Amino acid sequence: MTKLRNMRNIKRIAAVIGAAALAISLAACGSQAGTVNLSEAIATETAAEYYGKILTGRVEAIEGNTITLALGEWTEGERPEMNGERPEMPEGEMPQMNGERPEMPEGEMPRMNGERPEMPEGEMPQMNGERPEMPGGGPQMAGSFTENGESVSFDLTGLTLKTQSGQEITEIELSSIEVGSIVVFQLNEDDGEASIYVLSAGENSQTASRPDGQAPDASVSDSTGTDSTGSDSSRPSRPGSSQSGSQPGGFGGSFSAVEGSAATTITEDADIQNETYTSTGDDENALKVDGAAVSLSGITVDKSAGSSSNAENGDFYGINAAVLATNGATLTITDAEISSSAQNGNGVFSYGSGTTVNISDSAITTTGDNSGGIQTTGGGTTNASNLTVDTSGNSSAAIRSDRGGGTVNVDEGTYTSNGYNSPAVYSTADITVENAALTANNSEALVIEGKNSITLTDCDVTGNMSDSKGASSDINVHNVMIYQSMSGDADVGTSSFTMTGGTLTALNGDMIYVTNTDCVITLEDVELDIQDEENILLRVVGNDASHGWGTAGKNGANAVFTAVSQELSGDIIVDTISTLELTLSDGSSFTGTVNIVDNEDGGTAVEDNAVITIEEGCTWTLTGDCTITSLTNEGTINFNGYTITLADGTVLSE
Repeated sequence: MTKLRNMRNIKRIAAVIGAAALAISLAACGSQAGTVNLSEAIATETAAEYYGKILTGRVEAIEGNTITLALGEWTEGERPEMNGERPEMPEGEMPQMNGERPEMPEGEMPRMNGERPEMPEGEMPQMNGERPEMPGGGPQMAGSFTENGESVSFDLTGLTLKTQSGQEITEIELSSIEVGSIVVFQLNEDDGEASIYVLSAGENSQTASRPDGQAPDASVSDSTGTDSTGSDSSRPSRPGSSQSGSQPGGFGGSFSAVEGSAATTITEDADIQNETYTSTGDDENALKVDGAAVSLSGITVDKSAGSSSNAENGDFYGINAAVLATNGATLTITDAEISSSAQNGNGVFSYGSGTTVNISDSAITTTGDNSGGIQTTGGGTTNASNLTVDTSGNSSAAIRSDRGGGTVNVDEGTYTSNGYNSPAVYSTADITVENAALTANNSEALVIEGKNSITLTDCDVTGNMSDSKGASSDINVHNVMIYQSMSGDADVGTSSFTMTGGTLTALNGDMIYVTNTDCVITLEDVELDIQDEENILLRVVGNDASHGWGTAGKNGANAVFTAVSQELSGDIIVDTISTLELTLSDGSSFTGTVNIVDNEDGGTAVEDNAVITIEEGCTWTLTGDCTITSLTNEGTINFNGYTITLADGTVLSE
């Protein structure tokens, strides 16, 4: 559960690269020969030809302020596989980036956080003892480039070229980008800003290694525009991010699995009782189970000290965790006491396809920042039963997943987070929880990022997100967040939130907030409690892109929300670049309003913003006037003197 960053009004090519890095193949589309003066021809059809297009090319020439690209396709080099295979990215435009609503998959839908902590200051993680030179856009990626015979030139006169490495955003000269470099270029609509990212630098650098798992940004922006160099200015941000201001490690982890040290490593099958495992070392696990089938009962594990040299290697691969299972291990833990006070010291970590952690009747306590209770990444599996998990640090979800996802099944127990940016559950995986208490005392309760899911049955869930502290409170305060950060840690696709029975309590903010993603929400017989005075049940909207969540004006959301035998109360807001399909079924009732509002960033409106279906035996009771697209009513509407205005101008009333 990591990441949240800020670069307002810049088309985040790095975010696109970060997501596409799982299966990158960025072909130039719609390109043609010619020179585009970005400062003078921004409104012309010639410039419009490039809006939203991702151009990949080799730098053929740089003459003054003009860069010439030989276009083609970049093929990424070897990377660790995820869930046994490398997921394919959708072709064409990225979802939420073109102002249109992507088609929703048929049949069973797949499944899908706050604000990003500040980036750590200090040196970038070093490679082979040396910090590589990274002109024009930070560390590069391994891969190869194939030209397609087309070329295009861009005249950047009047624009300021910016590049980013880690936290720092600086202005550079166009001439500092080497001829022969492979770059990705994108022209932003509306304001003529552009982004450029160097995939590999120089003629002979196509296999240059990349030390971080997220493409940094190099951006071209109007010299009169906003220079976003604040605390959230380096990466697309994610609630629960590892990149807090106090983080000791550098920015970005390796795409290749990193092997840390361990005070104790078990590599042979074993059955062990009542042992104690401790660690105070840097980048060191107290206990690592490597490729073996191991059962542990009555053990005590204490990771009492030791720093993490790289936050994301800790988040992605379990470096510095108290307990790590990896390389296809099967680890079974019962009646254990596991504690960690180290920063980036997750409690129990399951990494990699084929790795399974089964843990029951145990207590896990973490107090450091970026230290989740149970964490699953890289396609691993965690099965947890009757745990008591308590986390106190910031960015420390009780149930946590990160890059590569996996499967998490939780039954019974109490899972409590106390820090900011620390949901009870942060999902970049398929997470199922039954019969458990999930509490976030200073954060939203649940977060789903990208093509992932949270499924809850008979759980009691409470969140209390701060109005002022935490990674995304400046964007929205909420209890359940469903979004796509564009950080590259979750596939782009349809998120899923399903809850049956139990209670869902929002002590502050909206109950559910959806932005920059498609999602499916199903609530059945859940007791909802919204304690915020605004009483917002659901907000489906774009965002200002200050955290890198898509492009402002194009990063709306598409939500399909089904209430089954469900009482709903509160208001629903959908903006003009987003869509909602709300269905009341199986005797459900809804007391509140639905209204379409203008997108705050002036995005182009889409159709079918709010489509409402009331099935037989269901009731909608209005508490104010409503504006929706269309209505199918086979149930009952109690107007209470209010009206419903449809997109075609029809006004419905009693």
